[in-house]
Amino acid sequence: MPSAREKILIVEPDAAIRENLHAALQAAGYDVRAMASIPDAVGAIHEFVPDVLVLDASPDNNAAREFIATIRGAAATEAIRLVLLVGGRAEERAAALDLGADDAISRPCETPELLARVRAQLRARRSEQQLRDKLRIADEGQQIAHTAFEALAVTEKMTSDAFSLDRSLKIGVTAVLGVAAVMAAIYFLFVRNAQKETLRANAIIARLEGGMTRQQNLITEARKLRGEQSDSGPLTKDDLKKQADDIKAKMASGNSGNVADLQKQLEETNSRLKRIEAEGAGAQNLIPTDVESVCLLHVAVAFRQQSSGKRLRYAGLNSKGEPLQDSDGNPVLTLEGRGPEVKFDIFGTAFLAGPSGRVVTNRHVAEPWWKNDELNDLTSQGFQPEISTIRAYFPGDPRAFHAEIQQISQETDLATMQLDLQGLKRSVLSIDPSKAAATPGESIVVMGYATGLSAILARTDEETAKQILDQNGGDVSQILDELAKRNLIRPLITQGHIGDILPDKIVFDAQTTSGGSGGPVFNRQGKVIGVTYAVLKGFGGSNLGIPIRFSEPLLAK
Repeated sequence: MPSAREKILIVEPDAAIRENLHAALQAAGYDVRAMASIPDAVGAIHEFVPDVLVLDASPDNNAAREFIATIRGAAATEAIRLVLLVGGRAEERAAALDLGADDAISRPCETPELLARVRAQLRARRSEQQLRDKLRIADEGQQIAHTAFEALAVTEKMTSDAFSLDRSLKIGVTAVLGVAAVMAAIYFLFVRNAQKETLRANAIIARLEGGMTRQQNLITEARKLRGEQSDSGPLTKDDLKKQADDIKAKMASGNSGNVADLQKQLEETNSRLKRIEAEGAGAQNLIPTDVESVCLLHVAVAFRQQSSGKRLRYAGLNSKGEPLQDSDGNPVLTLEGRGPEVKFDIFGTAFLAGPSGRVVTNRHVAEPWWKNDELNDLTSQGFQPEISTIRAYFPGDPRAFHAEIQQISQETDLATMQLDLQGLKRSVLSIDPSKAAATPGESIVVMGYATGLSAILARTDEETAKQILDQNGGDVSQILDELAKRNLIRPLITQGHIGDILPDKIVFDAQTTSGGSGGPVFNRQGKVIGVTYAVLKGFGGSNLGIPIRFSEPLLAK
């Protein structure tokens, strides 16, 4: 049966913010409408019937208070989940929840946080809807059963008198018994079929965001990343040299009143320049020798129905090779036929750390459903996620290398895989498992494929990226193969410093994000001291790595 896109209604008076919210939620695959005011939203509520309402409202706003009361009081809108955008104080969030909101987000809010909050409300709504469906089925079944039992009771009384009746009456009693049996059978078939349809509907509705690769989404994300890369970032060595020259020129032509201040600025600039040159020398030593041993991982996850053993598939493809869609623009999914299997694409990083193609990565890359609420929801609805394929891509080689999971750590977020290198020669990275390998304040270099496919497409011009996507449609493997042939697959390299050392974590500020998971963290000696595994959002951009010594038991097996 076809899936239906979940609906989001935004009420936001600020045009710029309203447009940004609309674009972010629409890019995530939702059916989105945006209104400028509460009066405009009143009619839309009943016409559009959203699943989640995102409302910009202060707790002391009388219009918002009445609007929320109206929503909560109407039977037709009682299932709508309400998210309020409020000020940054805890008192405002508490007041918003007291008004009847299901969640409250402080302004300004980051797009990933908003999407996560919306997904949480949608999961809660699905659970409530599932419970309502089950109650409805149980109630209807009880009514059918009650009717059947009444018929059986009447039949029992008639049977007791059957011995005194003639043969024709006995035939009538037998007919009544038959009708009762048929009614009971209808009841059980009804319950069974209803449960099956509910299970399938929930599994389809709860499909993961990003499970389908949409060309327009990739182009939009690549364009955004390309713009961010061109924006001004931290001062580089050339920037600091120019700044020092400018200060010297001011000192030569300036008056004696500010010479002391200029001298102090020059000393600070020269100090920063020396530090960057020293750190840059370490990074330059790493890049030529070690970057070729860091690979991109593409993990494809399929979904198998536990009861039938069948995998979830697209119902078919159109002439462009894209999945058939329903009237809402969503792909039509099925358990039957021979259409392409539905795949959820995961991107991560790994690096050579053992002989014969042994690589280290994160457990959550090797087992994407590990501690993943979205994927685990499918398990509760009858679908089991499972690895379909794992392919690795190394810089400078056009081939895709098959990978298999070898060891999974039960203590940390680490795993090892075995790659069939097909004769490829790459160096095994040198690791330092000692506790003294990492010290607070030490400079580090991080490598990884942060942001996955979008970041790789962002390295080329938009025309080339669009050409690659047009030629290969939504097939991620074919897109990666083409990128590898064009030598566009190579890890991002960032520098930073260690902020803190914990018994099982290294905290550092070198930039990374999703897709960079499993990447190596190098110290200034060029040895791997950790494996990137998480980002600490809202904490100065800090990231987390697992000390490399925790990989030794996996590599020893």
